[in-house]
Amino acid sequence: MAVGRVELSLLGQTLTVRTEASPEYVRRLATYLEERVTELRTAGIKDPLASLTLAALDITDELFRIREDKTRQEGDVDTRLSALVEILDRLAPGRPPAGA
Repeated sequence: MAVGRVELSLLGQTLTVRTEASPEYVRRLATYLEERVTELRTAGIKDPLASLTLAALDITDELFRIREDKTRQEGDVDTRLSALVEILDRLAPGRPPAGA
């Protein structure tokens, strides 16, 4: 995919981002971040840099938790599949190998 430029406005600043992502996607990301910052500012954090930093930390926390959940779920699936294979091996001992 070709690298393009996307101009966007974030917290009153105009930024140009070089990216392979679609402009719509980058704008959705910026909108999401701005919404999170607005929530923090509404909650009483007036400093724009502080609210941006806290929003970034909160979003990063979400990302890390989702990654941990995904890893845990993948481990659960592997464990379940292994248990099923053991059960099948006990129920059908000496079955011919696959493709035979």
